[in-house]
Amino acid sequence: MSGDDNPLFQLFWTFALISLFAVGGAVAAIPELHRIAVDVRHWMTDKQFADVFALSQLSPGPNVLIVALIGYSVAGVLGAVVATLAMCGPTAVLTYLVSRWLANARGARWPAMVQSALVPLSIGLMAASAWILGLASDQSWRAFALTVTAALVASTTRLNPLWLLAAGGCFGFAGLL
Repeated sequence: MSGDDNPLFQLFWTFALISLFAVGGAVAAIPELHRIAVDVRHWMTDKQFADVFALSQLSPGPNVLIVALIGYSVAGVLGAVVATLAMCGPTAVLTYLVSRWLANARGARWPAMVQSALVPLSIGLMAASAWILGLASDQSWRAFALTVTAALVASTTRLNPLWLLAAGGCFGFAGLL
């Protein structure tokens, strides 16, 4: 069995590479995770991906849980472990090396410039994640309208997002979506 045929190798290589470009965390990598898991590797459908994302967000703990759930759906418990290690390992090493490098550049202006440049990049990646998840989960005009309404309410008010989640759950439970 070559590396390309081995699902554990595919999981490791995919998530190790994505981890190095996930500026802003795992949520910022959602569009690429979706593209790989649904469109390229066909590990899951759009609906399964949306369900895995929802479960990862509802569960306590870090957002990177989505990677473990994708790995689990591909290769069981071992797949979850491999995917999680591949997503966390390279970035942990890179973070350590960069932090050591930045510690030596305390008086320089460029670290602050780099950090300020990463803010809009992270926001853009998270917006792309919201777009991909909306496309994957909004299967009716009602669901789309609810998503847009919730986004507007969340961005323009100080309403606790749990109320929006509860409202969406009630609409779904009532069969309105």
